[in-house]
Amino acid sequence: MKFAIISAGEGSRLQQEGVGLPKPLVELNGVSMIDRLIKIFIDCGATEIVIIINNEQPLTKAHLIEVQKKSRIPIQLVIKSTPSSMHSFYELSKFLCDDKFCLTTVDTVFKEREFKIYIDKFMHSDADGLMAVTDYIDDEKPLYVRTDEALNVTGFFDSVQSDSRYISGGIYCLKPVAIEILQWCIDKGMSRMRNFQRQLVADGLRLKAYPFSKILDVDHVEDLIKAEAFLNEQGKE
Repeated sequence: MKFAIISAGEGSRLQQEGVGLPKPLVELNGVSMIDRLIKIFIDCGATEIVIIINNEQPLTKAHLIEVQKKSRIPIQLVIKSTPSSMHSFYELSKFLCDDKFCLTTVDTVFKEREFKIYIDKFMHSDADGLMAVTDYIDDEKPLYVRTDEALNVTGFFDSVQSDSRYISGGIYCLKPVAIEILQWCIDKGMSRMRNFQRQLVADGLRLKAYPFSKILDVDHVEDLIKAEAFLNEQGKE
């Protein structure tokens, strides 16, 4: 199974708040966010990891080139500035057409134990996609997820629905059939990952939701503090 990381944003909000490093290299408890994800993915049995960064990240590029040299599995690096996360996904998609894959952004923080169970669940699932969700809402613009009682995804919404308990966690396990829908979205001029997710439902793909206890995004300095505290809690499980 392959893993992919979208890391093409500028991290401008962190920079405005005094963080000097590019977001992928910002550390949580002494480990950069990009290195943490790579380690977790390798521990989950990744056969290949593909990563996109933008053209304005020379420090991240230099770091990842060193990581590539030392890695025991292939790490593909795409360097390109894109207008949205969905377009970044599109730039990675040529590496993801021949195997199940997991895609996330570099600033997604989750419990490693939960993630490993999630990946194992997808590996043994016949669903077209297993979408990470959480009922912990601390997102500036959450994407609400509607499911039935069996956790089949029936819709994605920008505003809260009476029957939408969860929001998207920004972690997507998908089969290669999803790449065909991504191509259609690009051809139609769509943007944003949430529109791609809506199209997966519209095209009849069987998507299941997998609840995590909590998933955090790191956009502000205060999020770094929350994320470190959250990760430190893992030792108490």
